[in-house]
Amino acid sequence: MTHRRTVCTAVLLAALTTALALTIQRDGFRTDPVGLSWWYAASWALFALAAHSVRKVPARHRAALIVAGAVAVAATGLLAPPRTSTDAYRYAWDGRVQAAGISPYDYAPADHELARLRDPWLFPTTPSQCAGPERARVDDGCTRLNRPSVHTIYPPVAEAYYLLVEQISPSGVRLKPLQIGGALFAVGTTLVLVRILRRRGADGKPGQEAGAAWWAWCPAVPAEAVNNAHIDVLAVLLTVAGLGALSAARGPGAGRLRAAAGGMLIGAGVAVKMLPAVVLPAVLRRRPVTVLLSTAGLIALSYLPYVLASHSSVFGYLGGYTEEEGYDDPSGQGRFALLRLVLPDSWALPVALAALLAVTAYVLRRAKAERPWSGAVLLLGWAFLLLTPGYSWYALLLVALVALDGRWEWLTVAAAGTCTYVVAKALGDFPMAKTAYGVAACAVLAGWVVRRLRRRTEHPAARPEVLSQGRVSV
Repeated sequence: MTHRRTVCTAVLLAALTTALALTIQRDGFRTDPVGLSWWYAASWALFALAAHSVRKVPARHRAALIVAGAVAVAATGLLAPPRTSTDAYRYAWDGRVQAAGISPYDYAPADHELARLRDPWLFPTTPSQCAGPERARVDDGCTRLNRPSVHTIYPPVAEAYYLLVEQISPSGVRLKPLQIGGALFAVGTTLVLVRILRRRGADGKPGQEAGAAWWAWCPAVPAEAVNNAHIDVLAVLLTVAGLGALSAARGPGAGRLRAAAGGMLIGAGVAVKMLPAVVLPAVLRRRPVTVLLSTAGLIALSYLPYVLASHSSVFGYLGGYTEEEGYDDPSGQGRFALLRLVLPDSWALPVALAALLAVTAYVLRRAKAERPWSGAVLLLGWAFLLLTPGYSWYALLLVALVALDGRWEWLTVAAAGTCTYVVAKALGDFPMAKTAYGVAACAVLAGWVVRRLRRRTEHPAARPEVLSQGRVSV
C-alpha cells in the first residue's frame, strides 16, 4: 500500500511537470490567452492533487520526492524565454549599467547618457522587431524594457545581484543566467522549507515536511520565479531563511545570535523587494529590539554604497509606481477591487489602511514566536485581499508562507493573482479581479470556519458547556 501511494504521487508529479513544460513553451499570453488559461488551470489542478497526495507518501520517501519534484518543476521554467513578463530585461540592463561604472539610479534607459550601452538585443532598430504594443519607442528604434523613461525601482541587494550576474555570465547568453539563478533560488527555498518543517517534526509534529510541496510544486514558481526570472524569489529565500532562524531563537546566547541573523536575513529580503517588510510585525514576539535593529541595519548598509555613488534618489520610480498602479487613487484601476464592491472609491484606501492596521494589531498581540509564519500569512494574505494586486509574482512569498504554516486555503489568493494577470486577458471586460479575489476570500473564510469547527470537535473539553459540566461534577 505504501509503495502504491509513492507511485501514485510520482505519477501525478510527472503529469504536473509535463503540463508545466507544455504551458511554459506555449507563447500565448498575447496571441492565445484562452488556450494559455486552460493550460494554467490544468497545471494548478494537477498541483493540488499532487501536493495532497504527497502527504500519504511514507516518511522515508517524502522529503526526497519533494526535492526531486522541486528540481523537475523548476527546470520546466528554463524551456523558453520569458513568456508573460519583460521585467528580466530590465534586470539585465541594470546589471550592464552598473558594470559600466554608473549607478542604476541616476539615469533612465531612454536617457542619452546611456546610449553607448545599448545593443540590438535590448534596443532593436528594425521595423519587424519593433512591431507590437509591447515595444516602447526609444529614439529611432524601440526597446524590450518596460517603462524605459523612468529610473529603476529595485532596491540595492537586487541591484547587486544583477551586477553579479552580469559579471559572471558569458557574453551573448542574454537572460538564461537570470533564469538559472531563479531556479537555484526556488530549489534552495524548498531545501530551507524542508529543513524548517523537519525541525518542527522533531519537536513532536511528524510529517510536517509534506507542506514544502505547496511551494516546491506550485505552478507560480516555474512560471514567475524561473521563466520570468522575477527577483521576488531571492526575497522569498532570504525571508524564509530569516523566519526559520527566528523560530529557533531560543536561549540567552545562541538565541540572540539567531534573532540577529534572522533579522538580517529579513532585512536582506526587504532590500531585494520591499514586500517582505509586511511580515515584520509577525516576528517581534521574541527579542524585538534585536530583530528590528539587525533588520534596519542591514537595509541601511545595503543602501549606503548606492547612496554614495548616486546623484539621484535611490528610491527611483517607487513613488511613481504606486501612483501608476492605483494605490494612491483607486478610481479606474483594479486595486481595492473587493472593497469597491461595497464602498465608494474614495473610501477604499482609508478603509484598507484601517483594516491592515487592525490585522497588524491582532498579529502583534497573538503571534507565536515559534511560528512567526502564521502571523505573516495573515498579514500578507489580508494585504492581497484588500489591495488586490494585479501581478501574479507578488504572491510567491505568500506561497512559501503557506508551505510553512499549512493553511492551504490561502493559496487561492495566489491563484487569484494568476487569474487577474493571465486569465483576465482571455475574458475581456469580465471583472476578473473582483471575481478571483472574491472567491479567494470565500475560500479563506470557509477554511477558517472548518478549522474552528474541527478544533471544537477534536477538543470538546474546551467548549464552555463542557467546562461548566466539569465544574458541576467536581
